[in-house]
Amino acid sequence: MECTLDWQGPEGMLFVSRTGSGHVLAMDGAPDGGGQNLAPRPMETLLTGAGGCAAYDVVLILKRGRHAITGCQVKLTGQRADTDPKVFTRIHFEFRVTGKNLPPAAVERAVQLSHTKYCSAVAMLEKTAEITHAITLIDA
Repeated sequence: MECTLDWQGPEGMLFVSRTGSGHVLAMDGAPDGGGQNLAPRPMETLLTGAGGCAAYDVVLILKRGRHAITGCQVKLTGQRADTDPKVFTRIHFEFRVTGKNLPPAAVERAVQLSHTKYCSAVAMLEKTAEITHAITLIDA
C-alpha cells in the first residue's frame, strides 16, 4: 500500500494525496494553524478511516451471514490528548444498522468481530484509545 502527498503551495496547509489504488484525497488545516479549511483535517481523516474500516467489516459479516441488511451508518466521536502528540484517547462508535428482522446478537457479534479481529485501524488506535460502541437497530 502506498500514497503520495503533495503540499499545494505556500498560501496554506492544503495537501493532496494520490493513493496507490488511484484515488485522490485532500486534507487541510484550520485557519488558526495556517490552513484555509478547504478539506478535512488529517486526524478527522484518520477517524473516518477507522469508521470506514469497521463499517465495511460489519456490513460484510452480516451479508455473509445472509442477514437482510440495507443500511449502516457509523458516527464516531474521538477525544484527543491535551499534549503533543495529541493521540486519540477515546473513540466511540455509534452504529445505526438498518435491515429486515436483523437479530441483535448477530449485529453485536459483527461489531465485536470487527473491533477484535478484522479492523486493522481499530487495532492500531486501541493502542492509545479506549474504544467503545453502541448499536441502534432500525427495522426496515
